[in-house]
Amino acid sequence: MSLLSLSCHPSIDHTVTESNAATPPVLVTCSRYCIPWLYEQQVSFAFTTYRLHRLFLVGLKPDGRLSLFERLFERAMGLGIGANRLFLSSRYQLWQLENIVPEGMWQNGYDRLYVPRVAYTTGELDIHDIAVDSDDRVIFVNTLYSCLATTSDRYSFTPLWKPPFVEKLVPEDRCHLNGLALVNGQPRYVTSLSRSDVATGWRSQRQQGGCIIDVATNEIIAPNLSMPHSPRWYQGKLWVLQSGTGELGYINLETGEFNAIAFCPGYLRGLSFHQDWAIVALSQPRGDRVFTDLPLQDRLAAKGANPRCGLQIVNLKTGNIDHWIDMEGVIGELYDVQTLANVRRPMALGFKTDEICRAITIDPNSIDSTVSSPPSLGQIFPDLTV
Repeated sequence: MSLLSLSCHPSIDHTVTESNAATPPVLVTCSRYCIPWLYEQQVSFAFTTYRLHRLFLVGLKPDGRLSLFERLFERAMGLGIGANRLFLSSRYQLWQLENIVPEGMWQNGYDRLYVPRVAYTTGELDIHDIAVDSDDRVIFVNTLYSCLATTSDRYSFTPLWKPPFVEKLVPEDRCHLNGLALVNGQPRYVTSLSRSDVATGWRSQRQQGGCIIDVATNEIIAPNLSMPHSPRWYQGKLWVLQSGTGELGYINLETGEFNAIAFCPGYLRGLSFHQDWAIVALSQPRGDRVFTDLPLQDRLAAKGANPRCGLQIVNLKTGNIDHWIDMEGVIGELYDVQTLANVRRPMALGFKTDEICRAITIDPNSIDSTVSSPPSLGQIFPDLTV
């Protein structure tokens, strides 16, 4: 069941979707010009929350109102994007979701329909960031084992690289490796919350123990960071979220210094880009010890701000927050976000309804010439339109 209720700042109403009466709804609001920006840029977003076990897809309805679609995946975290597909990590599986709506066509008001096609059963590895390299290979951050890994048809994972300070592969989350940036389609930079080589040793080094490591050289190129997450290579710069201070910035590769361009009022995890904007995911810090005693608390107090949960769209040229989407209610924590370019309104299939039983498509290139032609997508989904 959906938990959502939509509105737009300051007074534009949106349709309230069906809510679970047993669960308080999530109120979703957006800035005044967020909807025109989504329309003009022709983008939508996918993001995850592991506490509510959900994949969210944000776009625009045909009538121009905000669309927020959700599906349940247990402990949904890392998101990767490939050619017409999404990759999603869950509690003990890594999912590959394929879009089945052809370019230029619509299914019941949606121009993307992501279907979970493949699941790698990995075990509970606490998979964080996911990326697809230039060879179309899925690479993920295996946080439990402190390494980069890829999928295997036979094993839980195939290790690819580990930090030089980690002695061996053990399920101890020693340094809390969490983020991955590709450069020219290959793994190049990772973020770690510490350089610890003992079980969960990162927890005592949260304030200033984080670092960025060059995978190609094994060198630490940026030390003394406060809980860094989501490194991304974009427009010739290495961008990163310094979650402990609530800042988006980039690394000076010559000096290793972090250059902040924007403060966002929340605990930052999840970063993607579109043109001259960064899309940043914000969370409200939990009350446990991991999120306490961080510089973020003092920054928020100094600015008279409360931590927020949602997405902020940051102008890379000015550092201004041009647009935002806030989420209030039972949801308070996000992990990852991906930008879906040239997508108006995406949706996905899940496992709680019988839609997935009826979403059957046939590869037209594999049909024998003596067999009658397979049904088109329009025949399978009668409301498919061009």
